[in-house]
Amino acid sequence: MRILLLTTDAYGGHGGIAYYNRCLADALAQMPEVEEVVVLARVMRFRPEGVPPKVRFVEESAGGKLRYLQATLALAKEDFDLVICGHINLLPVASMFSLKKRAPLVLQVHGIEVWQRVAWAGVWLKFVDAIWSVSGVTRDRMNVWAKLPESQFTIIPNTIHLERYGLAPRHTDLVKRNRLEGKKVLITLARLAESERYKGIDETLEIMPELLKENPILTYMVLGDGDDRRRLEEKVRALGISENVIFAGFVNESEKADYLRLADAFLLPGWGEGFGIVYLEAMACGVPVVGSELDGSREALREGMLGELVDPTDADSLKQGILTALAKPKHIPEGLDYFSWPFFSSRVSRAVCVLVG
Repeated sequence: MRILLLTTDAYGGHGGIAYYNRCLADALAQMPEVEEVVVLARVMRFRPEGVPPKVRFVEESAGGKLRYLQATLALAKEDFDLVICGHINLLPVASMFSLKKRAPLVLQVHGIEVWQRVAWAGVWLKFVDAIWSVSGVTRDRMNVWAKLPESQFTIIPNTIHLERYGLAPRHTDLVKRNRLEGKKVLITLARLAESERYKGIDETLEIMPELLKENPILTYMVLGDGDDRRRLEEKVRALGISENVIFAGFVNESEKADYLRLADAFLLPGWGEGFGIVYLEAMACGVPVVGSELDGSREALREGMLGELVDPTDADSLKQGILTALAKPKHIPEGLDYFSWPFFSSRVSRAVCVLVG
């Protein structure tokens, strides 16, 4: 079996969707019946690493729409048994390719990209054989407008390699670098984009003065960068909490676990997450987590079994959730293995076999 995976980013990419696509390609390559997985990505921020032997990653596809289309057309003479479209914006290309190859077509959906009606998508959704969604929230919000049979959807949540994380002491150099000696630390890791103000960072900053009354040694560390950072920094100054908030900037994957272990509680209490791999990463480091009951993070926290769920639009709910998380000891919650790699690869294998046999 040969599989084509058309993605926005994967190997050499950064962020949750790139990570999911790498995991998906890795899981496909592990299937004994799969001969090769060909992966195309539109964006490649770093040099690709960790590409499995049965995965052919076409680097020439990155760098713009024309390059991507040319790389896809260059595969026209090859045979494929399954086409997977990793983002709805790529669906026209994926649909035409699957029609030409007479191969089943899967659409992978992640979150807000399909929560609102995509005006042109109805034409192309007719050619989709299955939709793989990272969460029930994303499936349900998409289907408000797509109105597809529920049987067409399969939930394949994010995954984590638990063996890459684990409990460990705070990294001494990072503690010194960020002046965190003797501090209680809250951490958020997110892209600070103007278009993504649904992460709950504003709401957390707004209750920091109240939190500081109960925890004067509290520091809020915001990891990540983007075009909204300056506005957030100005807001911190206006709130008078500059001594208690750190914007640490972009964090490399190799340092992510060490940064997360600095936290006494991890926060991402927003309303726009389709799932959120970073919740799993924080929990795998033993850090108590605060997520939102309004989006897909409630599925990452298994409806509150693995962490605190709050209403980010309610300051009292958010404050209480943070205080509850801060009071918990660090531990890896029972039930996190639901998202472990073996379960993910089994879910992917079953979903493929339904389509290809």
